[in-house]
Amino acid sequence: MKAVRFTQHGGPEVLRYEDAPDPVAGPGEVVVDIHAASVNAADYKVRLGGPNHNLTFPHILGRDFSGVVSEAGSGADLAVGDAVFGVLDQGHEGAYAEKVAIQAEIIAKKPDNLGHAEAAALALTSLTTLWTLEDTVELQAGETILIQGGAGGCAGFGIQYAKHIGATVITTASAHNHDYVRSLGADRVIDYNVEDFTQTVSGCDVVYDTVGGEVQVRSYEVLKPGGRLTWIAPAPAGYQPTRDDVRTLRANVTRDRKHLERMVELFQAGAVWPPEITRYQLTDAAEAHRVSEARHLRGKLVFEVR
Repeated sequence: MKAVRFTQHGGPEVLRYEDAPDPVAGPGEVVVDIHAASVNAADYKVRLGGPNHNLTFPHILGRDFSGVVSEAGSGADLAVGDAVFGVLDQGHEGAYAEKVAIQAEIIAKKPDNLGHAEAAALALTSLTTLWTLEDTVELQAGETILIQGGAGGCAGFGIQYAKHIGATVITTASAHNHDYVRSLGADRVIDYNVEDFTQTVSGCDVVYDTVGGEVQVRSYEVLKPGGRLTWIAPAPAGYQPTRDDVRTLRANVTRDRKHLERMVELFQAGAVWPPEITRYQLTDAAEAHRVSEARHLRGKLVFEVR
């Protein structure tokens, strides 16, 4: 098969489109012929390296995908020909490729009315956000949530989900993304380039931080007593919250079929829909990483593999 691999940490130029061994389905696994794979911010961070990224080279990046089962191992509850989508288990990657082997029990069947690129774009963003907002902070109707970085994949899904359940949604976005985040359901949009959200927002029940850094530090200021802050992008190293009247929560984003099927349920109900997608070929992986690393994209970047 063809795949995008790298043999050393570094910039986007280390990514190589080349031949790689075909995966084989073990017990309980399936091999999926990948039609689309999503690009996530975690990908370029792994490529750059660091203390938590001890890789065996050559390494194939990529966590979420959509495709068709081409081989089923013993005990797998999916069949050859099933259209599926999902996210590789924690600590495993390999979706920047024409094929991937994965445990059948943690992926789900793709509905016919959801394209492969769209399913790949929704897989990890929905899994992360449902675990975060529905299971961990237990966002409720009538509550107010501030979602930092509303134009991104996880944040955009969060806006839709929060609005669907009856929460009031405030989000931050640059001016050219205001119409986009409003179309997702945001009640109020703050231009982070010209407005300090800590001066105009207060009394939030929940903050969902997808930006991290100093944004997370300042986000504690807008929470009401008893409020909850949850994050997917970390605060500065060593930072400890100064408020003891709020809770900081982080979801354990376990890969499972249940949450993928929950996304499908919401999609079929018209409550959520795919983000804006920018499409690339696997041969364009370096360019996709340059865009991702700049951190000002809207929606999701997706490789169309076949």
